Amino acid sequence: MAWPNIFQRGTLFSRFSHHHVVVFLLTFFSYSLLHASRKTFSNVKVSISKQWTPSAFNKSIRLPVEIWSSNHLFPSAEEATLFLGTLDTIFLFSYAVGLFISGIVGDRLNLRWVLSFGMCSSALVVFVFGPVTEWLHFYNKGLYCCLWIGNGLLQSTGWPCVVAVMGNWFGKAGRGVVFGLWSACASVGNILGACLASSVLQYGYEYAFLVTAAVQFAGGIIIFFGLLVSPEEIGIPGIEAEENFEEDSHRPLINGAENEDEYEPNYSIQEGSTITQVKAISFYQACCLPGVIPYSLAYACLKLVNYSFFFWLPFYLSNNFGWKEAEADKLSIWYDVGGIIGGTLQGFVSDVLQKRAPVLALSLLLAVGSLVGYSRSPNDKSINALLMAVTGFFIGGPSNMISSAISADLGHQELIQGSSEALATVTGIVDGTGSIGAAVGQYLVSLIQDNLGWMWVFYFFILMTSCTILFISPLIVREIRHLMQRRQAHSLSE
Repeated sequence: MAWPNIFQRGTLFSRFSHHHVVVFLLTFFSYSLLHASRKTFSNVKVSISKQWTPSAFNKSIRLPVEIWSSNHLFPSAEEATLFLGTLDTIFLFSYAVGLFISGIVGDRLNLRWVLSFGMCSSALVVFVFGPVTEWLHFYNKGLYCCLWIGNGLLQSTGWPCVVAVMGNWFGKAGRGVVFGLWSACASVGNILGACLASSVLQYGYEYAFLVTAAVQFAGGIIIFFGLLVSPEEIGIPGIEAEENFEEDSHRPLINGAENEDEYEPNYSIQEGSTITQVKAISFYQACCLPGVIPYSLAYACLKLVNYSFFFWLPFYLSNNFGWKEAEADKLSIWYDVGGIIGGTLQGFVSDVLQKRAPVLALSLLLAVGSLVGYSRSPNDKSINALLMAVTGFFIGGPSNMISSAISADLGHQELIQGSSEALATVTGIVDGTGSIGAAVGQYLVSLIQDNLGWMWVFYFFILMTSCTILFISPLIVREIRHLMQRRQAHSLSE
């Protein structure tokens, strides 16, 4: 087997300067903080539900329903839970719309400005949603919906910007390993959010929002003054300039050719050997790039499953097993631990194979089995945590790879070589389509659970995971065929 550049010349880490490390860490923790604030909402759903219903205080004295309705949003916990699911759906739909817009904006404005603005503004919205409304005892459905729509739009600035910045600094050699490790930022954010929320939940759910909002706002300020969006800002050659001087010893991980023999290294929108900066590509042109639509549709199904665990796992553990909310929050961390390990290892394997789709296919097939196993988990925290981690490995891992390494591959194809103004747009399309699927999924999860029970929710997850495989099946077949052809050619050359 022809080993990729990361093994041939020892260049994966030897070329990295302290600037690369700083960019890696700043983008990593900026998105971790954004995810931490999202996770806080899912971790305090039980407390919010109690606060929004009469059962929180109306225990010793029976008061008329009219009095409680004037101070509380819902007459029952079931209606409060349904509204919380509606807020999840509202957030994800606005987040999805924002991703399409943020990708285009990020490719045309300074990425640092867009990211910093999104982080600080989102923190202010979360502060109003949690602490301010609770301190003022002002509960209003319309206000909550408007705030969460704004939060979704502002949070959407994060992912396209951080992926674009990482794509500007890290080349395709070893991208699966680097992005696989880096994509753990979402899972680390989930863990951070769960820890922060559980540590202050005893004082009231509003303090969980207060802590995460304050930390996120501080992170936005640091990003504004400290992040370098590209090597060119400090006079270092960009990754495309470096790769043009290196021998391309392996085929690109993403390309539009049906056969590797048809691949032409010099085929791009630029002419000659000089590198010229081209204008940002249009939304339609980005959608027409090879692999963008199949991976976007696949990610819509997979993100539906991944985000359902993200939004509903603590609630499921409390509701199904009767565990305390703080314990459920801490236990849900194991899903993210599995996702961190899965994304890193699967990214490494895809670098070795120089193909992404076959690795995704194998992991998703095993994910079906892990979903069946977790749906039948006994009322034992240790066994549940183990099955949860395995499920996170096979679902969270592929989700991380599609949203990071594969998006970077798609945004740096040979067809758009020389254009650094495409990556955020492509990332926005992939993640935006995924978020539409996740938004629809959150409403369906609450609907299925309310009418059929949690077991049918897991059947739904299995169906969506199977659809993920179906959408990328042409890419799976093509890449497996290429691997077999390469192996045959290697055998004949010996």
